[in-house]
Order: sequence, then structure tokens, then C-alpha cells
Amino acid sequence: MSRAEAERQGRRGEMLAAWYLRLKGWRVLARRQKIGVGEVDLIARKGRTVAFIEVKWRSSGAALDQAIDARRLRRVARAAEALAPRFSNPGDDLRIDVILIAPGQWPRQIANVWQPGA
Repeated sequence: MSRAEAERQGRRGEMLAAWYLRLKGWRVLARRQKIGVGEVDLIARKGRTVAFIEVKWRSSGAALDQAIDARRLRRVARAAEALAPRFSNPGDDLRIDVILIAPGQWPRQIANVWQPGA
């Protein structure tokens, strides 16, 4: 798959993930937030919870099992830490989630996948 095609599929996955979150009662605050230390695909709020979300699109459900690793999560965690003051309020719960998407399957949201020191 070409880089351009991968980029198109990644954007499509992010769009689907945003719709999935909305259907689950989340409000999407931002998309594709890039900062020097990393990038967060989606930032969403539900009540007092703000989630910094990494979205992974793969061509098959089996490929999703290897879609996320500690290195990627560290980059998201660093970006989330830098972006948190812009998107959260005092007393909010902050977390890092992953949404896994493959054709023919419902999106799978994994909540709170990263803990400091992991």
C-alpha cells in the first residue's frame, strides 16, 4: 500500500472513530493535534472525562492485534500531557484510549490503555 493510500485510510478511520464516539455520547473536541513531542488523533470529552485517542485502521481484524505498541503509546502520552491544559478543566479525569477499526467489524475502543511508567 502506498503512503498516500495509507494516509487516506488513516483519515477514514479517524472519521469513523469520531462518529463512533459521538454515537456513544462523546463530544469530539479536536482532531489530529500535532505537537513537537507527538500527535493525538482525536480528543474527546464525555462528562468529566477527557480522552486522548489513538486510532488504528487495519485491513483485517487480525492485523489490529499488532497495531499498537508501547513506543506509539509513549508518543501519544507525551502529546496528551502537553495538550491537556488546553482541553481539560481542573478535576477532569484524563485518559488515553485506542480505537481499533477494520472493515466489516465494529470499532473496538480500549479505554485507559496507558499508565505512567508503563
